[in-house]
Amino acid sequence: MTMVPYDFWALALKLALGFICLVLQINLSGKGMLAPNSAIDQLQNYVLGGIVGGMIYNSAITPIQFLIVLLLWTLIVLGAKFGSNHVRLVKHVIDGEPTEVLRDGRLDVAQLARLGVSAHDLALKLRNSGATDMAKVRRAVLEQNGQLTVTMEGDDLTQFPIILDGQIDEYALELTGKNQEWLDDQLGRAGTTLRQVYMARYVNGQLHVSAFTD
Repeated sequence: MTMVPYDFWALALKLALGFICLVLQINLSGKGMLAPNSAIDQLQNYVLGGIVGGMIYNSAITPIQFLIVLLLWTLIVLGAKFGSNHVRLVKHVIDGEPTEVLRDGRLDVAQLARLGVSAHDLALKLRNSGATDMAKVRRAVLEQNGQLTVTMEGDDLTQFPIILDGQIDEYALELTGKNQEWLDDQLGRAGTTLRQVYMARYVNGQLHVSAFTD
């Protein structure tokens, strides 16, 4: 009976370890890597693919060493996601922030140039958003994943959340005609703090709060 070479078993073991690590990352860090919407989700996929694809065929790297690298990368990803969700500075560094590039029909050319968005790209994004007349665009925001969120004149602006993941959307708050003092008062009445808020929406004059502890 011919024995299967050891290298084959090492390769199979590395593939199995890579699969297990992928499943663990999906279950521990959320489903974001299945449909990446942030820089960390994209980076997570790229690097994990590079680790698995680049190391499984290297016979000099043992399965134990391969496992250690996978575990280290998983810890880095989980730490980055935790920081991104709970520390504004970390989120800003890793994911960036949504950027307003158009308000009341007027382009912010400086922001667009800084973000590397050409006029052709912007026109395409506006068309894809259904905005055929830029003069009727009340607000356009370039999201972290490169998509453009467009609010047209006459749209119900109160449908947009004014707090997401414990962070205030200053422009959305401005549109409600309220201020920070009013918001703090409403959160106090709801028995919560800004950092505990998962999402808060302003609807018909009322603040609807969903907290992490609900």
